[in-house]
Amino acid sequence: MIEIEREVVEANGIKLHVRSCGNGRPMVLLHGWPQTAWSWRKVMPLLAPHYRCIAPDLRGMGDSDKPVSGYDMRTVANDIHALCEALELENVYLVGADWGGLVARRYALDRPGVLDRVGIVDIVPHDQIFANFTPGYARGAWHYFFNAVPDMPEKLVAQDVRTFLMAMFRPKYHNPADLDEAIEEYVRAYSKPGALRGGFAYYKAMFDENPALDAENPRATIAEPVHCVWGNSGGIGGPFDVLKMWRPVAPKVTGRGLDACGHYVHEEQPGILAEELIAFGKA
Repeated sequence: MIEIEREVVEANGIKLHVRSCGNGRPMVLLHGWPQTAWSWRKVMPLLAPHYRCIAPDLRGMGDSDKPVSGYDMRTVANDIHALCEALELENVYLVGADWGGLVARRYALDRPGVLDRVGIVDIVPHDQIFANFTPGYARGAWHYFFNAVPDMPEKLVAQDVRTFLMAMFRPKYHNPADLDEAIEEYVRAYSKPGALRGGFAYYKAMFDENPALDAENPRATIAEPVHCVWGNSGGIGGPFDVLKMWRPVAPKVTGRGLDACGHYVHEEQPGILAEELIAFGKA
């Protein structure tokens, strides 16, 4: 059995809690919200024979530091760049799910040619989401707006973290029973002091700070190859044409959608996801 080790690494002025295993070329795995690096637990042992896998808890989430500011995509990407420098990682294969995928996008845009390649798991750029926003999609995206309200959401959710997380998770799983083994860990993580505020802060940066970053160079594209994997049943592949939405910023994009899989591909279909990432690494 492959053991996943844990350590704390200082990067970009904060302490990041990191899980790691395996040997070989470096692969950094970024989680989304409302998850933590623990969400990669099923995938990392499958990748370990091929890669040195490093999965940090992002700023504000999990067991990493939860500063009051710095939740725009550039600052979070700078955290990951500093982590790679601290661990002496070069030519990194960067993989991100949900918000982690958007952190990977910003990393690649700000540092063209630095990464080896980029893997994206069930997310599309937010500008494409809002350009194609429909009433049907809005029903499942209510949290975009709730989470972005100053102060109120963390005060309300703190009264019952479990019920809130269950409401967030269940519609995005193809088989909600797959959530049962995970929910306790996420309730623990988001019950920690500052964790709700940290997670919600990503959404507060969604409407002004992150669009301002994109406006700096609206024609910028990712130089590296990009491979997307998404779920068609509860995932982003239900309402959207994923590759079409990535192509303007990632001209070298490839990918596939998975049936019988929701948003949390790394939880529901870890074997297929690992196969996709390994095959893309050899391409």
